[in-house]
Amino acid sequence: MRSRSLLLASLIAALGAAGARAADLPEIKARGTLRVLVMPDVTRPEFYSLKPGSQPGFDAEMLDGFAKLQRLKVEVVPQKGWDQLIPALLDKKGDLIAGRFTATEGRRKVVLFTSEVFPSRNVVINRKPRKPVLTLEQLKAEKVGTNKGSSMAEAIAAAGVPNVDDGLAPGAYDEALKSGRITAALWGVESAIALQKDDPEIQLGMFLGPPLSLAYALRNDEPDLLKALNEYIENVRHTPTWSRLVVKYFGEAAPEILKKARSN
Repeated sequence: MRSRSLLLASLIAALGAAGARAADLPEIKARGTLRVLVMPDVTRPEFYSLKPGSQPGFDAEMLDGFAKLQRLKVEVVPQKGWDQLIPALLDKKGDLIAGRFTATEGRRKVVLFTSEVFPSRNVVINRKPRKPVLTLEQLKAEKVGTNKGSSMAEAIAAAGVPNVDDGLAPGAYDEALKSGRITAALWGVESAIALQKDDPEIQLGMFLGPPLSLAYALRNDEPDLLKALNEYIENVRHTPTWSRLVVKYFGEAAPEILKKARSN
């Protein structure tokens, strides 16, 4: 009886291990689709747009290129909140997370990240005629907007900012600033420069925290997919394609602002 129990336990463990690898690259190729988890941002869709007829977005174009090389179709799996993305990935509802996803230290404890897809850094924004927020002391005197579960919310909490409204929808900072609901917001520089391009009343202030990276998140059981994505990303970063996409989605001034975000 004991030997039968041990055999059954071994079979269950083997089946569990097979299930754990069920979404790595060979199995994804057999399925024919790459399932991408995203948090749709209808207001600022520069990285991933699900609106018919609109530009697909920076990450969408990057992953479409990868999928074509691998002879795959991309299946987008939208989620309702930033805080739902990692649980959905761990529950195997998708193969990776994309769409302006920051590789934070906290997230690295539970998921793997690819090589950097896009440089980032958190920057404080507000609207004219208010003065730009240039110091942490100034920031602590503002009513600062963010959205729950985001990397910006983590940074604001770490900085000890006392007056925070974390109930904003993704991409709703501009309207909240216009209405006076908040007086400042923390956002990734990539989104801030896109907003400023559309609204010249938006001004950029201090950077908060160290330089960051936007990347794609994968489960620990996807080493083949991670390796293939890293090779693809690193190749694209050394071609004119990456720079062309940056200017296409973020404007002519974006490369210089991104360089400043890296060096300051």
